[in-house]
Amino acid sequence: MSTLAERRCKPCEGGIAPLEGAAAQQLLGQLAPGWQLAADGRSLTRAYAFRDFYRTMSFVNAIAHIANVEDHHPDLEVGYNYCRVRFTTHAIGGLSENDFVCAAKIDRLEA
Repeated sequence: MSTLAERRCKPCEGGIAPLEGAAAQQLLGQLAPGWQLAADGRSLTRAYAFRDFYRTMSFVNAIAHIANVEDHHPDLEVGYNYCRVRFTTHAIGGLSENDFVCAAKIDRLEA
């Protein structure tokens, strides 16, 4: 079985159920520390801190590249020295494997 970061996102136009608690927790365990499931279980978030604006924007641009390649896009909150990333699969109103695949790809940026 491949790691999450080696997988590709699958098109999702709805019609499937969002991941339930146990399945989401199992995938969360495959991510780097820092990722959190929302209390309602419908999104996955992580906050990052940087030394300056340049490093923040470099990180944001790398995320944009991943999102474009995977065609799965996070919500980002960006400031001078921080970025908050939030994944959810809007078409199903909750989490899908795609959210965890993209999070794992972002984890690789830190290596």
